[in-house]
Amino acid sequence: MAESVLPRSRRALAVAVAVLAATATTSLVTPSAQAAPVAPKVTQDFNRDGYADLAVAAPAATVGGRAQAGYVAVLYGSKNGLTTSGRKVFTQNSAGVPGTPEQGDRFGSALTTADIDRDGYLDLVVGVGGEDTTKGTDSGLVEVLWGGAHGLSGGTSLIAGASAHDGLGAQGRLIAADIDGDGASDVVTVRDQRDLSVLRGPFARDGSGIYAGQVVKDPYNSRVLDLAAGDINGDGLTDLVAAENDAEEFDSRRIVYWLGTENGLTPFTLVYDVDGAGLQGGENLDVGDVNRDGYADIVVGRAVDGYDSDLMHNWVKGGRIGWIPGTAEGPDGVAAKFFWQDTPGVPGTAETGDRFGSDVQIADVDGDGYPDVVTGVPGENLGSVADAGSVVVLRGTAAGPTGAGARAVSQNTAGVPGTGEKGDAFGRAVHLGDANHDGKADLVVGSPGENGEAGYVWSFRSGASTVVSPGGTISFGNTLLGTTSTKAKFGSGFAY
Repeated sequence: MAESVLPRSRRALAVAVAVLAATATTSLVTPSAQAAPVAPKVTQDFNRDGYADLAVAAPAATVGGRAQAGYVAVLYGSKNGLTTSGRKVFTQNSAGVPGTPEQGDRFGSALTTADIDRDGYLDLVVGVGGEDTTKGTDSGLVEVLWGGAHGLSGGTSLIAGASAHDGLGAQGRLIAADIDGDGASDVVTVRDQRDLSVLRGPFARDGSGIYAGQVVKDPYNSRVLDLAAGDINGDGLTDLVAAENDAEEFDSRRIVYWLGTENGLTPFTLVYDVDGAGLQGGENLDVGDVNRDGYADIVVGRAVDGYDSDLMHNWVKGGRIGWIPGTAEGPDGVAAKFFWQDTPGVPGTAETGDRFGSDVQIADVDGDGYPDVVTGVPGENLGSVADAGSVVVLRGTAAGPTGAGARAVSQNTAGVPGTGEKGDAFGRAVHLGDANHDGKADLVVGSPGENGEAGYVWSFRSGASTVVSPGGTISFGNTLLGTTSTKAKFGSGFAY
C-alpha cells in the first residue's frame, strides 16, 4: 500500500467542552515562529553535565519480597554515551524516598522530568499508581526525586489520590510542563482516569509551597491513555495532548488537546478528520516539530488492532502511527499522514498482532536537523520466532515523516547483543536522548519479555546513516543492577 495522506479540506469546527478552571502550570518551550536548528531532547540531565541520563522503570519488579512494589534504575551519560558506573536503583526503601515498598505499589508506573524546584537541576517525577493511602486501595501517589550535582537523591511526596482506585500517577497519566508560561514547571496527572489534576510550580524541597492548581473535568466517560506536551499552535506556551478512549468502548480512540494560556488550560478540543468526525487515535503519543515549521506536531501510535473500526481502515492491520501537523490554529487532523508496515520503505510486512506503534518518540536521530520518529514493534516475528520484536525509525523531512530510508533494529541486527527469542517484546518501550552530546539522539530500547519476563535494556549510539554505531552499544538488566529478576519486566518504560 502507499502512504496514506488525507486530503486537505475545510477544517471542521472545533467543539469545546466546558471544564472547571482554577489555576495553572508551566513548561520549557520557547516560541518559534520560524524553524530553528533542532537539538535532540536532553530532558534527563539530572547532574547538569551536558549529557542525557537515563531513567528506566520496572514497576512490576519485586522489592524486599513484595511483588510489583517496583523500582527505577538510573544510568548517567558521558562523552562515551551511557555508563554503567555510578548507576543507581531507587525504591521506596531508598534514603529520602517517601513510603515503603508494598505489594502492588508499582513505584515507577510513570516517569517524567522537569526542574520543578528551579535550582538548575532536572528532577525525576515518579508515579506510584498502586499506592494505598488513607483515601483507599490503589488511590495512587506522585513523588519526586531531586536532581543535583551528583545526580538524583532524596525526594518528597507531591500529591496523593483522592479516593480508592484513583490510580494517581498510573502509566501514561503523568507529565511535567509549563502551561501558563510563568517559567516554573508544573506537574499534571489524571484523577479517576479522565480528569486532569494540575499542580502549580515551583515546588519546595520539603513538599511545602505546593500551589493549588487547576482541575479540568471531563464530562464524558473518557479514559486517558497517554499524555504529551508541546507548543502545537506556536504561541510560545506549552499545550497538553492526550490519547483517550471511551471507558466502556476501547475501540473509540480519540486525540484531544488543551491549549496552555496565562490563566491555565483551555477546555479540551477534539482533533477532527476530513469528515468532521473525531480522528481515530491510538494508545500512546509524542509531540515534536517533525517538519520544522515552528509548530509542534502530534505523532500517535495505534498498536492494538482487530477492532470494528479496522473494517473501515485497512491500514490499521498490525498497527500504525499517525502524524498530525501543528498549525497556528492547532493540530490539523485533515492533513494527517499514516504509516504502517506496508507503507513503501517501511521495513517489514503488516501482520495482525505486530503491534507497530506500541510506543512512539520524536527526536533527531541522524543529525540532519529534522526530528525523526521511532516506534516499537514488539509483536514482530523474526523468522519463525514469534513476538521477538523490533524497532523502526522513520526519517523526518520538511513534509513530515517518510517511509523512505526507514531503518529497523532488532536483536538479530548486526552489532546488537543477544538473539531474538519468543516473547521478548523488544521495542515495547523506546526512548531517545543525546547521551554523548554529539547532536544526535541515541536510541534506547526496552524488552520487558526478555529472559522469562525479567526484562532487559539496550542503548545504541546513533550515526548519520545508522542507528547502531560500532562500539556504541551497551545492554543491561537485573544482573548489573543487583535486583530481583522474577517477572520484573525491566524496561517497561522510560522517563520523558
